[in-house]
Amino acid sequence: MKLQQLRYIVEIQRQGLNVSEAAETLYTSQPGISKQVKLLEDELGVGIFERSGKRFTGVTEPGKVVLGIAERILREAENLKRASAEFASGDSGRLVLAATHTQARYALPIVVRDFVAQHPSVKLEMHQGSPTQIAEWVVAGDADIGIATEALDQYPQLITLPVRQWSHCVIVPENHPILKCQPLSLNELARWPLITYDTAFTGRSRINRAFERIGTQPNVALTALDADVIKTYVGLGLGLGIISALAVDPQRDSGLVAIDASHLFESNTTRLALRRGTYLRRYDFDLIALFAPHLSKRVVEMAMQGGGDAYQL
Repeated sequence: MKLQQLRYIVEIQRQGLNVSEAAETLYTSQPGISKQVKLLEDELGVGIFERSGKRFTGVTEPGKVVLGIAERILREAENLKRASAEFASGDSGRLVLAATHTQARYALPIVVRDFVAQHPSVKLEMHQGSPTQIAEWVVAGDADIGIATEALDQYPQLITLPVRQWSHCVIVPENHPILKCQPLSLNELARWPLITYDTAFTGRSRINRAFERIGTQPNVALTALDADVIKTYVGLGLGLGIISALAVDPQRDSGLVAIDASHLFESNTTRLALRRGTYLRRYDFDLIALFAPHLSKRVVEMAMQGGGDAYQL
């Protein structure tokens, strides 16, 4: 039995049983993977995949057990590399942080600045994406830490920890008539064209639910992936914006007014995600503490060992 054989069967499962996709991902050939899978099955004495001709069509019951164990073995092999590299190289290495635009643009700059100052020998990489992309990057080991509001807690392979709660606000051009309608109501908002996040981003589900509860359909004229785009189009007079209050920057947002909407929409929770069973290095803990001081090393370790959230806001 070889680790590479285990990588093959795990990647085949990740690629929806598509051996060609698995071969491309692992930079090898489809016949080579098929041969190694058969050798592994012969050694173990069980079939891992169901077949129709040369195609894999499903996972057998023994295969489900084998794949679960294989994933754990590969994770521990990676942990061995991470642990030994930490002791061998000291305070140097590579940390990949994945975050949504709102977090990367508004919540993380000072954290990144301070982390780089503390760990000049650590190569910090930041990937931006949708909450689903971020979750999948962390699950696959392509990112060490994920930060988002949506989706992360829907992946059982991840440990998620709450970082902070935040609310939405409505941004409007200066002197807009809606500024006279205080307190702001959902019925009043529904009278105007709205510009807000794409359905998978930054608490959009809570915006939808708020209008559903009062039986009103919002006039969403435009959606975007980040708050800066939304603010740009609000400034052009194309509608009123609903964005995260985290994204309000009075110095940069000249000509716009932010109206508190915490009474209209449910609060949201930013979460930090880590892959279950992953060995965390010293500088992983340091970045987490900079971003969320309440998530001490002890709290994070308890969550990783206990298999669930060890801290609630």
